[in-house]
Amino acid sequence: MTAPPGRGAAESGGINGAAGAFRILHVSTGNVCRSPITERLTRHALAERLGASRTGGLVVESAGTWGHEGAPMEENALAVLLEYGADAEGFTGRELLDEHVVRADLVLTATRDHRAQVVSMGHSAGLRTFTLKEFTRLVRAIDPATLPAARSREEVVERAHALVQAAAALRGWLLAPSPEADEIHDPYGAPIPYFRSVGEEISQALDPVVTALTGVPAAAGAAGRGPGGPLYR
Repeated sequence: MTAPPGRGAAESGGINGAAGAFRILHVSTGNVCRSPITERLTRHALAERLGASRTGGLVVESAGTWGHEGAPMEENALAVLLEYGADAEGFTGRELLDEHVVRADLVLTATRDHRAQVVSMGHSAGLRTFTLKEFTRLVRAIDPATLPAARSREEVVERAHALVQAAAALRGWLLAPSPEADEIHDPYGAPIPYFRSVGEEISQALDPVVTALTGVPAAAGAAGRGPGGPLYR
């Protein structure tokens, strides 16, 4: 079966096209700025940490609650991804559908409003839907020694499921210092410096998440670099 245009191997079963993967869905509004940046930075980091042999267990995709179906990524979002060394090719926007939520094992949203919209769709999404920054905060509190090892593709998937369960269990105990702490604001229509600041905000939030998913910290002086230095600090 051929994957739909613009989604490539990720939609057909992971970076390696394998079935039975753990699916991560990034959600924003139009699916042309924040969620594409987050999707492609996540893929980039996973490939750097795990290599080709284990990344097939993790599928990373995105959609928008008011998604611009078939639209290209916003030009400044594309420019930011290229500055980080991430692959921005072949992306097309899409509207968030029930089927995306049903098959996602982890939904990470840009804002609390996006999270509420995903949860309101049903499909028992509440325990696996977080804002990106919320999930980062919870992941930081989880002892990595309590998670399964990630030595194989199957173990990476098992570890990802365990991480989501542990984060959901902590949600009521580890609250944000303020509502704004869980938000990534929309850069749509803004100049490139603002997009760069959003890209940096996303990359910093992703670092502990990718480390927890893979069990592999970012290498010092890793290849992917943004305008402010290493992609993950």
